[in-house]
Amino acid sequence: MRALLSTYGSRGDVEPLVALAVRLRELGAEVRVCAPPDEDFARRLAGARVPLVPVGPSARALTKAGAAPSSLPRRAAELIAEQFDTVTAAAEGCDVLVATGMMPAAAGALSVAEKLGVRSVSVTFQQLTLPAPHRAPLAYPGRPFPPEVTDNRVLWDLDARSNNALFGEALNTNRASAGLPPVDDVRAYVIGDRPWLATDPALDPWRETPELDVVQTGAWTLPDERPLPAELVEFLEAGEPPVYVGFGSMPMGTSEDAARVAIEAIRAQGRRALVGRGWADLTLIDGHADCFAVGEANHQALFGKVAAVVHHGGAGTTTTATRAGTPQVVVPQATDQPYWAARVADLGIGAAHDGPTPTSESLSAALRTALTPETRARAKAVAGAVRADGASVAAKLLFDAAGR
Repeated sequence: MRALLSTYGSRGDVEPLVALAVRLRELGAEVRVCAPPDEDFARRLAGARVPLVPVGPSARALTKAGAAPSSLPRRAAELIAEQFDTVTAAAEGCDVLVATGMMPAAAGALSVAEKLGVRSVSVTFQQLTLPAPHRAPLAYPGRPFPPEVTDNRVLWDLDARSNNALFGEALNTNRASAGLPPVDDVRAYVIGDRPWLATDPALDPWRETPELDVVQTGAWTLPDERPLPAELVEFLEAGEPPVYVGFGSMPMGTSEDAARVAIEAIRAQGRRALVGRGWADLTLIDGHADCFAVGEANHQALFGKVAAVVHHGGAGTTTTATRAGTPQVVVPQATDQPYWAARVADLGIGAAHDGPTPTSESLSAALRTALTPETRARAKAVAGAVRADGASVAAKLLFDAAGR
């Protein structure tokens, strides 16, 4: 079997595909991944011996540059066109295509699969894009929902209109050039009849709805065997477990302010600080020995050695910290991150910070909750319920799909 895994987004959109690619290869498949050309993505895929087909501009550069909401249709049009150009060549001869990532990128990749007659699967790494009557959709930047509308079904209808307004014209222009019929409902086209939800059922339970036949596979992760850097191990062993703070792919405004707030809050709890640089380029605020900065590191090995994890609430980081049994403080920045923050708080495995911009006082208060013995005990208990076989489950399902 030949499989193409296609995405466009941040680290959280790419890392799960590495896990799936490895599990597919173990079953005898030939696999390649279409993803942004960022150096850290290329390095991660190369380390797993998975070929990368670069598509689009650097995701990190786009994130750091920021953009006005009014530019979203233009950027989406460029991304869709690049999907048609790049994915078409990459998908030739494939038996199955897995599409995920940003809505316009997934729409473009699925259209290519349709044109080539390749079986496709649509996957999401968070359930908030899947219509559900018990929950409201996320609003796109610059397109808030009317405050007087509270009926979730009406809000989901408005969400479908937003997707069509933002992406419909560009998608159908490219589809017409490829000889494909127009799509009337972009969101419905991307989700399809049987979407896959690659999240852990204990952390992110899917509530069945008559509208969708969702396949929840579990989160797509791999055991990470990379050793921690010697300097980091030396810091960890030099005192009590520190509090880790890192915001992954989030820019976090002024990185110096974000680092200062975090370190002051951690010191207020009498703890040492371990700062993950991430895409925000967080740095230390002084030369005191109670702080250490680290770049790329094995979070699976690291999170089990710290007192708490302060992070942005990405699906991957939340799952890794939960599996490690380590208390969390989630400072959500955008999109699905408030949802993951709420899940952490509801499960009692940490605290959800109120809002994206903490002060030393507000973050210190959240840390007080996370660092209690009760929270640590609950985090340890929930860790035992988190599955580790999601990528294997998905790989077997893909083989079954290709066989049919």
